[in-house]
Amino acid sequence: MQQRTESRGRIDPMVVAVNALGITQITAWGTSFYCLGVLAKPIAAETGWTMTTVFLGFSVALIVMGLISTWVGRLIDRLGARAVMSIGTIILSGSLLALSQVNDHVTYLAVWAVVGVGMRCSLYDAAFAALVQVAPTRGRKAISYLTLYGAYASTVFWVIGHYLNQAYGWRGTLAIFAAINLAVCLPLNWLGLSRHENAEEAAPAAVAASSPDGPTLEGRMRVVGIVLFALIMSINGFVFGVISLQLVPMLESAGLVGATAVWVASLKGHGQFAGRVVEIFFGRNLKAMTIARIAIGVVPVSLVLLFFARGELWLLVAFTLLLGASQGVITIVRGAVPLALFGAKGYGEVLGLIATPILLVNAFSPAIFALLVDQFGWQTSLYALLGCSLATWAAIELMSRWYEGAQVRASDRLATRA
Repeated sequence: MQQRTESRGRIDPMVVAVNALGITQITAWGTSFYCLGVLAKPIAAETGWTMTTVFLGFSVALIVMGLISTWVGRLIDRLGARAVMSIGTIILSGSLLALSQVNDHVTYLAVWAVVGVGMRCSLYDAAFAALVQVAPTRGRKAISYLTLYGAYASTVFWVIGHYLNQAYGWRGTLAIFAAINLAVCLPLNWLGLSRHENAEEAAPAAVAASSPDGPTLEGRMRVVGIVLFALIMSINGFVFGVISLQLVPMLESAGLVGATAVWVASLKGHGQFAGRVVEIFFGRNLKAMTIARIAIGVVPVSLVLLFFARGELWLLVAFTLLLGASQGVITIVRGAVPLALFGAKGYGEVLGLIATPILLVNAFSPAIFALLVDQFGWQTSLYALLGCSLATWAAIELMSRWYEGAQVRASDRLATRA
């Protein structure tokens, strides 16, 4: 009885991990993935490099992330996410410091490759695996709560980066970002992931978090499921890879001007947060695949609003909020659907396999879309974007039908074994 009381008195490892990783994810995303949002122009201005060269560094980082993604996932399964994320934070901190000292574009691109290693080891894919290792019975719930923190990573660190750049320049800002990662993220990653739910904690948690998803896929069905989901997320990744960098120009092409376009684009973060809140409170009893179908289905609807906006502010605000909500929930889907379909065993490797094509598509999609705009103009290029979103929606619907059939067959096999 005394042991049970002490167990109940301890803080839930999932709560500790979610809050610790929430802070580290805001910090890591804001100081690395989003840093060029405010530092690209100052870097170009001081060095004389073109903006293409400056952003090429980011593309190099994404390519590296994609190439090492599966290997890092296996490392997480073998060594544990706690060790990998802590090492990743050290790599990220050191590479940001090195980036603040570069003077030629070759070194600049090489350092961004190392930044890519740090990002793959410390951003969402690693954090999702960490949460599943800490609380395997409540992985989906933990992932949903974690993503609430990340919704404003760009908003927070664009403001911080702007003021730091004014005070210390882009080099000083990157050096401070490196120090913040070392001082904030390293101890939180190490201490926040130090405890896992034990058998006593897992038993009632498993009952409370009974999944509506059913049995996981095995054997050939598992391999087919991984390939299908990776393909769907990659096509979707093209759409959001473009939108992440081109949202302001996109809104300007739809009729907004300067400051108004920037203000409307900033609403995407609010949409992301709202979408994740809705998923937490209203989607908890829905299958992960159902959540995926809804989130992906919202993308073409939002793009249709963009086509019909013709400068109407309220329609463009609705487009941005819907798009943000969809992107926010799809971030959860990237972690929740693999957990539902394939289970907690080998989860890090599965996320790594799925992330590889997504990251490579993200690396090239802005350049491909920019080429389309140069060749055919905004309107035609937006039709291509709409086509990709419709293809993604059709693919997730087809996969959902396939998955339902695979579940029936899996259930039949379980019944036969019983």
